[in-house]
Amino acid sequence: MAEESEMDDARKRYDFKKTLEKLQSQQGDGTELITLYIPPDKQIFDVTNQLKDEFGQCANIKSKQTRTNVQSAISSILSRLKYYKRPPAKGLAVFCGTVRLYGDRTDLQCTIIEPPEPLNLYMYRCSSNFELDPLKQMLEEKYVYGLLVLDRREAYWGFLRGNRIEPIGGATSTVPGKMRKGGQSAARFGRLREIAINEFYTKVGERSSAIFLAEKDFFERFKGVLIGGPSPTKEEFEAGSYLHHEIQKKIIGLFDVAYTNEDGLAELVDAAKDALKGMGVVKEKEFMQRFLKELVKDAGLAAYGEESIRKNLEIGAVDTLLLSANLRKSRLRVKCQSCDYTHERTINVEPGKTVRDIDLGSCPKCTAPIILEEETDIIDELAKLADASSAKVEIISDDFEEGSILFTAFGGIAAILRYRTGY
Repeated sequence: MAEESEMDDARKRYDFKKTLEKLQSQQGDGTELITLYIPPDKQIFDVTNQLKDEFGQCANIKSKQTRTNVQSAISSILSRLKYYKRPPAKGLAVFCGTVRLYGDRTDLQCTIIEPPEPLNLYMYRCSSNFELDPLKQMLEEKYVYGLLVLDRREAYWGFLRGNRIEPIGGATSTVPGKMRKGGQSAARFGRLREIAINEFYTKVGERSSAIFLAEKDFFERFKGVLIGGPSPTKEEFEAGSYLHHEIQKKIIGLFDVAYTNEDGLAELVDAAKDALKGMGVVKEKEFMQRFLKELVKDAGLAAYGEESIRKNLEIGAVDTLLLSANLRKSRLRVKCQSCDYTHERTINVEPGKTVRDIDLGSCPKCTAPIILEEETDIIDELAKLADASSAKVEIISDDFEEGSILFTAFGGIAAILRYRTGY
């Protein structure tokens, strides 16, 4: 049940993000797009009364077109709010207005969203675009981890935000090597070296602590810090309490890594996978690493590419379907206006574009125009096929190397199979 819940959450997050992308791309002429945020404790009666007042105020708008479009949007919202006695448990976000399409065409569109987290504000706003910041903030990762890798030559720090490793900065040291210059006593050289090491650790501790403590809502969001490096460097650093005391007590563990530059952050996350068990990035990396291992075997249980995956799904051969969160494709069913010709195809949909912006061509049988009969997001469609054979579905971000490879090298569609097939 927990896996099903995680899968559903991943799909909901994908759908939510995709809806926000669509809304962000929409533009209106003048201030005629309405954004309405209704928190869960707001009375619908009060909202409708304000909307009716705003409808009356529209008489003062000089532009007839803008006046008409705003009144149409308010009327559309009012007609939809009739179905709500009270706001849903997390509130309601309404985006309504006459948006530009292609050419000089426009269309009155209304999108209602029940947000994934409770809304804590009431807002009514007219503008040439929709106000999405309150919802975008809900896409931010709620928990972050501090990452720090170091040896006596250099150090680098950053964050792990959900699936994304965010490098921040680093420092290099002036610690002399182990060989002393001629004429310098071993004891004096040793003392100078220890002083330089201590100064470097102090600098690393102060700079990285300042970055970690500056994280927004530190005490709620910051879950801990992972420290990587060779022995005994990381042990010396941890034992010396060079980090701020609030950071020091949040150290999760020390991990062996070979690199202490920016590349070391990803190595640190890999090394700490047991400590991070349950984190999305670790789970996704494990699936992708398993897929890549199967791919190089002579009879490996891996498949990729839309056509191959469709055939394997149809015969129930897919164990785990891997879909890139960056996929922006639609599955279309089209038909001829004049004859009985029908066809299914997959198309790329660029951000800010819709299928209406794409020329569907003409019928190969009678040359009449082709029209759209049905459109489905490809992730929704393939996930539905996977559900039919009880295959697991994993939506993979591109915030780590293997996830990026899924999108760039394999078209964002791959699978781990239950058994080997010819597809």
